[in-house]
Formats: sequence, C-alpha cells, structure tokens
Amino acid sequence: MPAPSLPPAPAIAGTTHLHSGKVRDLYVVDEGEHSGALLMVASDRISAYDHVLATEIPDKGRILTALSLWWFDQLSHLVPNHLLSTDVPAEVAGRAVICENLTMFPVECVARGYLTGSGLLDYRRTGEVCGIPLPAGLQDASRLPEPIFTPATKAALGDHDENVDYAAVVEEIGDDFAAELRTLTLAVYGRAEAIARERGIILADTKLEFGRRADGTIVLGDEVLTPDSSRFWPADDWQPGRAQASYDKQVVRDWLTSPASGWDRSAGEPPPPLPDEVVELTRGRYVAAYELLTGESF
Repeated sequence: MPAPSLPPAPAIAGTTHLHSGKVRDLYVVDEGEHSGALLMVASDRISAYDHVLATEIPDKGRILTALSLWWFDQLSHLVPNHLLSTDVPAEVAGRAVICENLTMFPVECVARGYLTGSGLLDYRRTGEVCGIPLPAGLQDASRLPEPIFTPATKAALGDHDENVDYAAVVEEIGDDFAAELRTLTLAVYGRAEAIARERGIILADTKLEFGRRADGTIVLGDEVLTPDSSRFWPADDWQPGRAQASYDKQVVRDWLTSPASGWDRSAGEPPPPLPDEVVELTRGRYVAAYELLTGESF
C-alpha cells in the first residue's frame, strides 16, 4: 500500500521541520534555551485502517496533548518522561510540547489486560499472543489472567505494525533493554489500569514508546494513554463475547466499514470524508475520555 499523503507541515519560526507522522508533526528547536530539543505538535488528523483521513477532528490535538501531560504526571514516580516545557510558539499553544531528543527504541511496547484487536486474531489462529500461550475458550474482550507484554515492530507510514514475540525484541535491542522495556510497560499499564478503573473505565490495552538518553536512561516518550494509543471501555458496559463501547475512534472505523460510507477497504482507495455527525461523535468520545479520566472539564 502506498504511504498516505499528509498535508505539508506549517513552518514554525525558530524551528526546522523534521518529520510528520499520522497525527504528529516533529520539529527541531533551532535557538534559545531548548536548542536541539524537539517540538512535538499534535494535529487534529485522524487515521484508520492505515489511512490518514481527509477529515480532521476539532480539538483532537489539544485533547491528546492535555491527556498525555496529565498521565506523565501520574506516572512520574515509575519512569522519567521526555517533557521539557509546555512554553511553545503561540500558533501551536495547547497542542504541542518541547521534549528531549532521545534515541527511540524501534519497538512498539504494548501491554494487554484484555483480549481484543490484533491480539484476538493471533489467539484465534494460534492460541497465543506474541508467543505467550493463553487459556482456551477466551472471547473478544475477555480479561486475561494477568497483563501481558505483546510488542510490535514500528511500521512505516501506511503499513501495519506487526506483532512479534519477546525473542525478536531481544534480538533487536539486547537482553537488558528488552527486559527493562517489558518491566516498565507492564508497570505503567498496571498503574494506569488501576487509575482508570477507579473512574469507571477499563483500560483494555495500551501502546507505549520509549527512548534512551546518552547515559542509557530509559525515558517514556511520544504520547501516553490517549484514545489514539489505548482502548478505553466503559466498565459498567463491559461484556465479553462482543465488541465493546469505547472512548476512542471506533465510531470512525465503524462508519468506514458500514454501507453508509460506500468505501471498499480492499480496493486500495483512500476513505471518503467523514460526515459531520461522525466527526461530532468522535470528538465527543475524546472529550469524554479526557474528562472522565482527569476529572477536569475540557
């Protein structure tokens, strides 16, 4: 599949554009106190099925940034994070941070407490997820006996991340770093799962990214525990054996695969623009996740 086209990243004074992903634009800070650090800007873009959609979700970038900042604070006793400053240029205020320029590990660190998504597909095929055997008879959204570390490779824009076993992580980054990433990923999930549960939300799974400083210290980077990187379900509606209600972009996925969209996912064509009602519903899910988790109004 060809890589999706992205809108050109806007120029920001005092920085040099470095890279654009599905949602974020990354710049190097050229001058001042944080020269050499990164300016990470969360856009309102939304992706689904490895496509960046033509339609944006208003306030999404601000919600992702605010929620990540809140989680970094909750997790600061477990692992250092990449945040240096929220004093950013006015045109990206509220949706950008200045962060450390780390050497990122080429591994998506995924923790799962519930079986769904690509993990469910692996389990149905092999009885395992990332080489970890699981009990027979599990269903979609079953709670696992204990949370598991299920890493994935980082895919190029437009490609799928591929689930891999722990041995593949060891081969990629070495025993010591692999063990520490697994420990940190499960610790972060455990803490976040408990916080979410107190607020009536199930954290089914989450994807984390880590980097390292020049001295080898492992640091939590990118975004953390947002509806883009995690599955949040209403706890009072949880029922294994079916798809769950969720505080994320599932409403977008559902519309795209419905007859209403007219989109053939297998044809290789980009998805159509989202209708206003789907945009509003999606924005509402992101706002609800922020407000329920933090206890603050957006």
